[in-house]
Amino acid sequence: MSYQLTASAIKGAIQLGIGYVVGNLNSKPDRDVLMQDFSVVESVFLPNEGSNLTPAHHFPDFRLKSYAPLAFRYFRELFGIKPDDYLYSICNEPLIELSNPGASSSWFYLTSDDEFIIKTVQHKEAEFLQKLLPGYYMNLNQNPRTLLPKFYGLYCIQCSGITIRVVVMNNILPRAMEMHYKYDLKGSSYKRCASRKERAKSSPTFKDLDFKDMHEGLNLDSETYNALMKTLQRDCRVLESFKIMDYSLLLGIHVLDHKPLSRGSRCDSRKGQKVLYSTALESIQGSMKDPEPLGDDDTFGGIPAKYKDENLLIFLGIIDILQSYRLIKKMEHSWKALVHDGDTVSVHRPSFYADRFLKFMGSTVFKKIHLVYSSSKQPDVLPKSAVSFGSSRNKVHYDGRSVKFKRML
Repeated sequence: MSYQLTASAIKGAIQLGIGYVVGNLNSKPDRDVLMQDFSVVESVFLPNEGSNLTPAHHFPDFRLKSYAPLAFRYFRELFGIKPDDYLYSICNEPLIELSNPGASSSWFYLTSDDEFIIKTVQHKEAEFLQKLLPGYYMNLNQNPRTLLPKFYGLYCIQCSGITIRVVVMNNILPRAMEMHYKYDLKGSSYKRCASRKERAKSSPTFKDLDFKDMHEGLNLDSETYNALMKTLQRDCRVLESFKIMDYSLLLGIHVLDHKPLSRGSRCDSRKGQKVLYSTALESIQGSMKDPEPLGDDDTFGGIPAKYKDENLLIFLGIIDILQSYRLIKKMEHSWKALVHDGDTVSVHRPSFYADRFLKFMGSTVFKKIHLVYSSSKQPDVLPKSAVSFGSSRNKVHYDGRSVKFKRML
């Protein structure tokens, strides 16, 4: 019997394969991660008719490879992901195909509960990630609160002569919270404007020059601004140490003053959040002097901000980090610099790239202002869903429905 390899077959094979290897891993005893564990590749063949070890299925025969399975099991445990929850999220419901928010040709799939993104990666990117794992392991041990991508698994599916490599990551932009603006920001100006094709989409992803035209900076209270920039600085130095560049900040902006989404199944998708340190707010709270408990699902872990008179929730994370500064990038920058201002192109040596990225984020994208509640409208009692920012002496409270600020003179 012959089979046609369709998009649904690919998604089904990904789910079945991950379900099998993760389920099989659960039977192995826990132990410390050893250096050799980072280079392990386990392979299993899943024939259509099944075998003594594998289930029968209605997809073409395929082989699945699982990279560094013990190391990734440790990463999932570090972020509080239980094996059953991981399997349920990925395997229980059909994956949702997303449009690509970045510049790569990758495919993106989202789990139905909004927790995980499954992204296809090129062979060189998968190879680079595996080499990166020991350093990634060390960095996560030192600080699990980071805006860097959280990697939960790396797999390869070989089916009908086609090879597809996928990485499982955290989801930065919750579907249940409408993103009125999305940006892919690098701190560069050369060709950093959304194309006509991108602008025609129902939910376009804009770039650096678009941000300058559309926003004059997003205002954060000083405590949140300092925590965010400290996290970005630490993350950029980690990327610089690995000679990584050309990464972006994916930024989603929800305008609280707009008509909210109708409450339904989409908005229930993140209830019972399974992953620690996965939201923007959690990722920077470790850098705040007086972090408070998170709010409920009304905020979805967004960071309160203001733009002019608009109250916002922002969602953000660093993406596209699997680019090392190889010879091809050095050559790319050299010829671009001959034609354009070398400081404006996005491909740069890692140290310069990090400095320019941080300068753009700290001075153009995010602005530090002192924010307090208007004394006439400050509630006597905060609801349970409140999230507090700032020191105990000067806190800004957000209750998930509206934020009333005034600038301190």
